[in-house]
Amino acid sequence: MSAYFINHPKGKILVDTGWSEAIRSNPRGHLGLVANALFKGKLPPGQSVREHLKTVGLTDTDLDFVLLSHLHLDHVSGVEHVRHAKTILTSKPEWDAANKDLGYIRSMWRGLPIQTFELEVIPFGPYNKGIDLFKDGSFYLVHTPGHSKGQFTVMVQTSKGWVLLISDVGYSRRSWTQFVLPGAITNKEEAIQSLRWVQEFSLRDDCRRIIANHDPEVTPQILT
Repeated sequence: MSAYFINHPKGKILVDTGWSEAIRSNPRGHLGLVANALFKGKLPPGQSVREHLKTVGLTDTDLDFVLLSHLHLDHVSGVEHVRHAKTILTSKPEWDAANKDLGYIRSMWRGLPIQTFELEVIPFGPYNKGIDLFKDGSFYLVHTPGHSKGQFTVMVQTSKGWVLLISDVGYSRRSWTQFVLPGAITNKEEAIQSLRWVQEFSLRDDCRRIIANHDPEVTPQILT
């Protein structure tokens, strides 16, 4: 499970939050009885988002945005550690689904100031929907549903091309090279469309890197 820190000229941004430190000491209390029986979170010392920020001299108050690609437990468990970020943001479709559908643990974000964005027309994505975060064409949140109803891909322009953080559109590089859908989906057709878009984008000359959240081949690294 990955989280990403982006030091953008227009703000310090965290994408997803990984596991809460509570997973070490009280997993049943944090996850609840059912989820604790199904999922076994592992968080080695020094690997929470709070601890990672501390190693680079930051706290959650330094973050301009925390972007929650979707609200499944392994992506938002640690959101409590960044509750003082200036803006915590997810998509309106994801927020609506998470607050009425099964498969979410709402206690993880209860009482936190999560904001939502409405989908707008953008030049990228399987449905050309999302938002241009800074209104300058450098940073898009791209609507890529299928794994969940409102999941988005983070799309960042760098000097060497686009970097896509595709969340759970696919679980690894094999997903788009061999067209393997994620194991959990809410809508198969949407999941196919989203993965097909990633696959097609991977062939573009201006695609620098695509990173999936659960890819075992991805190791901690710095891209400049």
